[in-house]
Amino acid sequence: MARKTDIPSSYYGEPRKFDPNFRGPVHNRSCTDVVCCVIFVIVILGYIALGTVAWIHGDPRKVVYPTDSHGQFCGQKNTPNANKAILFYFNMLKCANPAVLINLQCPTTQLCVSKCPDRFATLLDAWNTKNWEYYKQFCKPGFEIGSKSTVEVVRNEDCPSMIVPSRPFLQRCFPDFITRNGILTVANQTIFKDGENNKRSVTDLKDAANQVTAMQQGVERGITSLLNAKEVGMKIFEDYANSWYWILIGLVITMVVSLLFILLLRYTAGVLLWLIVFGVITAVGYGIWHCYWEYSTLSRKPGANVTISDIGFHTDFSIYLQLSQTWLVFMISLSVIEAIIVIMLIFLRTRLRIAVALLKEGSKAISYIMSTLFYPVITFFLLAICIAYWAVTAVFLASSGYAVYKVTPTDDKCMYANLTCNPKTFSQTNITKVCPGSQCMFAFYGGESVYHRYILVLHLCNLFVFLWLVNFTIALGQCTLAGAFASYYWALKKPNDIPACPLFSSFSRAIRYHTGSLAFGSLIIAVVQMVRIVLEYLDHKLKGSQNACARYLLCCLKCCFWCLEHFIKFINRNAYIMIAIYGKNFCTSSKDAFFLLMRNVIRVAVLDKVTEFLLFLGKLLISGSVGVLAFFFFTHKIPAIQEEVPSLNYYWVPLLTVIFGSYMIAHGFFSVYAMCVDTLFLCFLWDLEVNDGSPDRPFYMDKTLKSILNKNNVQKKKKEER
Repeated sequence: MARKTDIPSSYYGEPRKFDPNFRGPVHNRSCTDVVCCVIFVIVILGYIALGTVAWIHGDPRKVVYPTDSHGQFCGQKNTPNANKAILFYFNMLKCANPAVLINLQCPTTQLCVSKCPDRFATLLDAWNTKNWEYYKQFCKPGFEIGSKSTVEVVRNEDCPSMIVPSRPFLQRCFPDFITRNGILTVANQTIFKDGENNKRSVTDLKDAANQVTAMQQGVERGITSLLNAKEVGMKIFEDYANSWYWILIGLVITMVVSLLFILLLRYTAGVLLWLIVFGVITAVGYGIWHCYWEYSTLSRKPGANVTISDIGFHTDFSIYLQLSQTWLVFMISLSVIEAIIVIMLIFLRTRLRIAVALLKEGSKAISYIMSTLFYPVITFFLLAICIAYWAVTAVFLASSGYAVYKVTPTDDKCMYANLTCNPKTFSQTNITKVCPGSQCMFAFYGGESVYHRYILVLHLCNLFVFLWLVNFTIALGQCTLAGAFASYYWALKKPNDIPACPLFSSFSRAIRYHTGSLAFGSLIIAVVQMVRIVLEYLDHKLKGSQNACARYLLCCLKCCFWCLEHFIKFINRNAYIMIAIYGKNFCTSSKDAFFLLMRNVIRVAVLDKVTEFLLFLGKLLISGSVGVLAFFFFTHKIPAIQEEVPSLNYYWVPLLTVIFGSYMIAHGFFSVYAMCVDTLFLCFLWDLEVNDGSPDRPFYMDKTLKSILNKNNVQKKKKEER
């Protein structure tokens, strides 16, 4: 017997008809969306071919070995730099420039050296001294002293303005500064040798840097920033090294607490929800009382009865709080909000009870199918494979071809900046005169062959297929979990009628029969996401544009596609649930799910918001509780285990790591729970439409849901006696 709904059923299709052969997720099913499955397999094979082509044309040496400003490898055999395996930066501070992300190259001269500098010296110190023989090994090959003035040398970056004691890391020289017990050290020493082999103290660094400021402004500030950054970085690294064990313990505690929270929701969901509801009502009521108190107090004060329109607009909003009319507006607004909340509770109380009952039922379902809580590990593993393959392919595509050089000026005003150049003939061009100090430096690998002309297209293909595979992996997880939880709902006698290994059976059905449907749904999402990425790129390019109409149009498009992506994700999620249960193709499942939800739109809205809010509250509760425990532990405020607390430079390093990790772990557990509730909800709506409680068409819903809706299953014996 069809149930009456708030909206005529003809608007959103007729209620589903009873199927006497349906006993849960359909087992006798056929393959769906075969064409899309074939296309998906072909695309995967093409993606493998793309990775192979990238591997063939890409040069692994370009990934393994660092490259200097002339495009030559450091430490590679049979090259001029065969004995120089380490890359030295003239001014590493420039590597923090945003241009690095655009040009894929640090805008400072880079030189291959045999070893990193172990002394501190400035160009002025070394100029015309005995130390020049040591200093010149860090200058460009062939540079001779006296050919240029010191200002020209620094401007053209023929030599670094200074060298500092450094240590090789990832075949690159990094300044070797660190603080131990509050004392700054260089190469683990407080006394070091300078360029002239004299002993100097660490505190002399800034004084020596002052000599360079005559040639290059901001060097002293740069040295200070470099010291501070290196010091903070090393301290953070030490904190992780000393506290990683306790961080893991905190994350394990989060896993246990998340599991217990989900299992206990069957007992606490109703209490939590009504506590929150009455808490909101009480808070708004207190706000109404406070506004009335402020209004009555200000009404008796002279000058407070001025209207808001009389004083006009002020940037100091505290002025408005001194007017009685402001508090009257607040009081009326809060009163309207309070009335709306109370009215909604009166009319939606039954639907709220249904939402709470489904939340409890979801907790019960997970307790019977505990393996579902660990399925996110499989999803994470598959996503890691996709990300790794995409990243490796992107790197090898980027390293294809021969070296391409770009003009790197000393400032951003040069009209030739980022133009392609030839390092052999660059000194003979007019660019060096128009932009003094500009250089022709290695930028990336490319070329003019057919393959290299379409390298951007290959990058876009790599990105698009990556998005498709990521969305397919997520869709596979949603369909698998939906099938497992549907097996629980459609078991008439729980848990006796739940089939064995429901998660594995659901995964097998999804892979065997519905790869095409999952690929179809994930393809739609991937296309929308690709369009959003293109819009973000265009928005980045048009940020400096003065065309307000273009910026407004682009902003509207970004907003529309954001809404479209979230809507499609919602439809796909419910379509995968229908696919897991009934085994139909993607379009039919999407239509059935959409019409079913629209026939129960109010219930959908209530359940969605209640579930979303409770799970968000649970994530905050778990991550906050574990964070508080970690705070007391790392700040030595737990007397019983003070001796076990590691020595830390910054206690917030492991604390923030634990809080963030806890939130992500809770999110992983609760995503399974949310999928469970959504699946049970669709099954509940379907159950309510096709069954009437008779012996031939019994309700599969829980007793609590039947009591809320005043539904009962009529037993056969009672029917025969009548």
